[in-house]
Amino acid sequence: MSWSGHGRGGRRGYHHGNLREALISAALELIARKGPAGFTFAEAARQAGVSAAAPYRHFRDRDALMADVAQRGFARFEARLAAAWDEGRPAPLPALERMGRAYLGFAREEPAYFSAMFESGLPLAEHKEVHEAGDRAFGVLRGACEAMVAALPPGAKRPPALMVALHIWSLSHGIASLFARGDAARRSLPMEPEELLEAATLIYLQGLGIAGPATGR
Repeated sequence: MSWSGHGRGGRRGYHHGNLREALISAALELIARKGPAGFTFAEAARQAGVSAAAPYRHFRDRDALMADVAQRGFARFEARLAAAWDEGRPAPLPALERMGRAYLGFAREEPAYFSAMFESGLPLAEHKEVHEAGDRAFGVLRGACEAMVAALPPGAKRPPALMVALHIWSLSHGIASLFARGDAARRSLPMEPEELLEAATLIYLQGLGIAGPATGR
């Protein structure tokens, strides 16, 4: 048995075994055009080139489809952050800068996933798999901040690593959401977003005594 049909522009014809992936692809295209709240479950089915009843073979409802997209996005995001961090080589601070660039790069290059992850309005209590995937991605940043704090000289005051991670996450996400998106929501900026994030993070870390002459940076 196969599912076949034509999505937007008559481009699709899917076998039954590919229906789930077809719906994910359709959702990403619709998110890119309309935002995560701008389309219905039936529209996703039409975009995939299948009947309105077909998606229920794989997803309970539209939120379940969106949760799958968000979970996949967080998995890709986690992998990208972890690769940029590279276990803190050659030193935590430059590795953290790479991670910041990776954060902005993801927002720029994967705007549909980025929107699904952070703007879908999914109740996380009902979609624990999304919450857990997001926690794993944040865990990369938290681990980086723990390594930075641990690298402070003996006797130095050590700020709570979780607090540092939450602050840097807020900085990164704010700049990504405003200035580094790959969609029409991006605002103009008289400098590169990466430069803004690097400067803001360095000022913050210097204020905590994590960066500066005493730490070799």
